[in-house]
Amino acid sequence: MQDEDILAEFRASQALLEGHFILSSGRHSAHYLQCARVLMEPMRASRLASALAARMPRDIRSQIELVVSPAMGGLIIGHEMGRALGVEAVFVERPEGVFELRRGFTINPGQKVLLIEDVVTTGLSSREAIAAVNAAGGNVIAAGSLVDRSAGEASLGVPFYPLLTLNFPTFAADALPAELAAIPAVKPGSRKEALAA
Repeated sequence: MQDEDILAEFRASQALLEGHFILSSGRHSAHYLQCARVLMEPMRASRLASALAARMPRDIRSQIELVVSPAMGGLIIGHEMGRALGVEAVFVERPEGVFELRRGFTINPGQKVLLIEDVVTTGLSSREAIAAVNAAGGNVIAAGSLVDRSAGEASLGVPFYPLLTLNFPTFAADALPAELAAIPAVKPGSRKEALAA
């Protein structure tokens, strides 16, 4: 799958949005990729996961014993990556603000793990999820995501394989360009869609 094919999947599912968005990192952007929309059609989710698995080096793929993803955004793509790689998939959650395994999920000591996200912007949540896997005894050998919004700048501490790399500019809340500041801010996926910028 080429980049244009991948973007076509996002456009076909109306997952590439334009406006004024507050990203999970707290930064603002005129573009938002709503990965939940691109993943809501099971066959599309399967195609994207298979394409992402194919982008990873064979020696990495062959070592992966478990896929772990952060809830909520990584759940579907994590599950589909488990299917594509033929391994189990679990997720970490933040009930108290720090990622942890719940629901009876366990990681065997030294188990080789692939961490999967939907979108990486700064890499913070990925690094926090990797720390949770390491604390549970796992060994994260690689990470992947549908989209790398950092344009290759995010450092996760392990080899990182995004399906698509984009460079949409992001801005701190106190450094918005006038044209963006003039549009009401929306935090997609939030219970409160419109927020004061």
